[in-house]
Amino acid sequence: MSFVTVRDVFQEYDGRPIIERVNLDVAEGEFVSIVGASGCGKSTFLRLLLADETPTRGRITVDGGKPAREPGRERGVVFQKYSVFPHMTVRDNIVAAESFPKGWGWFRGAKLREARARADEVLERIGLAHVAGNYPSTLSGGMQQRLAIGQALHARPRILLLDEPFGALDPGTRLSMHDFLTQLRAETSMTVFMVTHDLGEGFKLGDRVLVFDKTRWDPDYPERYGATITYDFDARDHGIPYQHILDKIPSLAAAATPPPA
Repeated sequence: MSFVTVRDVFQEYDGRPIIERVNLDVAEGEFVSIVGASGCGKSTFLRLLLADETPTRGRITVDGGKPAREPGRERGVVFQKYSVFPHMTVRDNIVAAESFPKGWGWFRGAKLREARARADEVLERIGLAHVAGNYPSTLSGGMQQRLAIGQALHARPRILLLDEPFGALDPGTRLSMHDFLTQLRAETSMTVFMVTHDLGEGFKLGDRVLVFDKTRWDPDYPERYGATITYDFDARDHGIPYQHILDKIPSLAAAATPPPA
């Protein structure tokens, strides 16, 4: 049964098509990786899923509800640039993720003490309890990104949207974050969409890998047509030859690395 439903979605800016004729059904709990050449509309599609933008045409619905007109608590997002509050401690960054979406402003008194206790439980879970009183500027890149993901998860979204979340990390930290995300996903039923330029990463983490590309091309007017989903691979099918995938997606071949075992 479809949890996230995308029907005939188009998006354009100032008359310039970005994506066109996008149709998709995603079951609850699926992890969907999104790959494609730079500028093919991957991040645009993520913003549409977030409801940060409204499609020019078409509909995106979640669990059969009406199309959202603005981001809501059921959608969490993590960007490549660490989206944390630099003026708050690590602990209070987690508290903010709980308090702000409720529309009550900052917790006070007993509510604040209770919220900080819950935040400490989250920090223990994500391996940051030892820096709870620190400010984000004192953390490594991997720790800041771990905090950003912890923020998103503590708000308990039904859908987690990741836009190149590990792109700026060193290889060792990146692999550690892969393990962290895999563990968290195993403990929740959230649906995940992740944009990545790394095909190997997409297949390693995702249940499905969507490829965005243009199916129509005008050499005289390259921006005339938008991109759409050209391939929908089952990442759980380990029998797919990797070179076969690159042959189908030549625009990715230059930067691609084989998916980890």
